[in-house]
This record gives sequence, C-alpha cells and structure tokens, in this order.
Amino acid sequence: MENFAAPARPIVAQMIAEAAAEPARAVAFQGAPGANSHVAVREALPGGLPLPCFSFEDAIEAVKEGRADCAMIPIENSLHGRVADIHFLLPESGLTIVGEHFLPIRYGLMGTGPIAGVRQAMSHPQALGQCRQWLKAHGIAPLSYPDTAGAAAVVAEMADPAVAALAPPPAADLYGLELLATDLADAEHNMTRFVILAREPRPLGAEGPFMTTFIFEVKNVPAALYKALGGFATNGVNMTKLESYQRGGSFAATEFYADIVGAPGEPALDRALEELKFHTKWVRVLGTYPQARARP
Repeated sequence: MENFAAPARPIVAQMIAEAAAEPARAVAFQGAPGANSHVAVREALPGGLPLPCFSFEDAIEAVKEGRADCAMIPIENSLHGRVADIHFLLPESGLTIVGEHFLPIRYGLMGTGPIAGVRQAMSHPQALGQCRQWLKAHGIAPLSYPDTAGAAAVVAEMADPAVAALAPPPAADLYGLELLATDLADAEHNMTRFVILAREPRPLGAEGPFMTTFIFEVKNVPAALYKALGGFATNGVNMTKLESYQRGGSFAATEFYADIVGAPGEPALDRALEELKFHTKWVRVLGTYPQARARP
C-alpha cells in the first residue's frame, strides 16, 4: 500500500479491509481508486468489492492467494493497442479467462489551479497517448506515471497548479481536485477491453455466443502459420484477434495469441483446434467465456 501516493492510502486501506472481510466478493484491479479498471469493475461486477493493487502482477497474486475471487485486467485499447501482456501474465499464473468487458474511455484534466496555468499533465502512458492531440493543442506536456488515478493522487499531494492529472473524472472527487476539462479523447471510438481472470473456469450456460482465447507456438518450418490457421478458414470459425510475440529473448520461436468466436464442444471449432494442434508445437487455451460485444 505504501506504493500509492499519500492521498490514496486511506481509501486503499478501507477498500482492502472491505475485501478482506468478504474475499468471495473481492475483485482485484491494477491502479489507485478511481482508475479506469475501478470503473470497469463497478460496471461489469456491480456486486463486487473492488480491491486496488499497485501492479498487474499484484492483482493476479491476490486471486491466486484467495484474497480476491477474480481480477479485472485491461488487455487492449482501440487507439493504442496492447495494455497488459496477458500472454505473459496469464500462462504462468494458472488463472483462466472467465469474462470480458468493454469500457468507453473518456478522461478529465484535474488539478489544483486554473487550466490556464497547467504546463504538465501526469498520467499513464496509454492515457497520455489517447489524449496526445488535445494536450498538444493546449500546450500541455505529458508526464508519465504508472497509473491514471494514482497520478491524480500525486497531483493532490504535490499541490502544484502547473501540474495536473489526466484521469477518469470520478478521481477528481476522490482526491479533492478541481475538474478543469472533461470528455477528453482524441477519437470517439476510444475503448478498452478488459478480461476477468479467476482460479477456475465457470459454467458457460446455454446462451452464447462465446469467445475462446488461446496461445500457441508454430513449428519452425515454411508456411507454418498458414497451415496452422487453415482449419479456422475451412471450418468457418471467426478469428477476431491474432498477435505475435517473442518469449525468452529468442528471435527463432514465435508464439501467438488468438481470440476466436465459439466454444470447445462446437464441432467446427473442435475440428479447427485439432488441425491447429497438428501444425503447432503446442496449444494452450486460456479461457472460454461469454461474448460481451458482438464481433462482425
């Protein structure tokens, strides 16, 4: 808790105590109270008790240790791409994806003095990037910090009218700051996708559609990826995301993260996964969960 700025600590302490009293309702998230992840928890799991954690790793540990029932982790933004390296964090954690949530992102500029005197805006690099044009137009320099709402707490502690925070608007009330500008984003479609992580898979029920997320490594042979993905095309399975990444500093073994529409047990999807396994070194399913937003 000492990692949070002083104005955030009493709020964090209260939320930790509430979560500790009912861990079955606790939902871990990365960031200070008032962060976008906090907002996402409130929207997606209104009966949950938000548990603030300083890092993604801390949020995952809270679930693994039973201090939280699940965690809400942002994984991608429509403007700036990948947020959390879920393909690194999740496989080693032993957790599974049990849900997703899409949160429209709009920021507020908040500080301790008038907007005319603001020279720097402190926030998470993703937030600064999502409002880059607005900041540039107003002559405000970006100042990086690990968390949006955490930046608001730091600005409250600094009490320097030249430094404001770029954070979700509710953070202004939490930390006693003036809301200087609202509805900030360089694009109307600014949206962040979150996944919900739990220790065990959850029953899917009868209502779909569903999403399945998996990672895999192709064999080091010509056209390996083409062959591996052919089964999804021939079986009519919609792949909505495919992203490559390198593990362990190697430039030889490429691994992939993928989202597809459907759930194991559906004949077409099962056939596609069988073909994928034949053409890859390994495949690991990270979770199957209800689709929160329709994929065309």
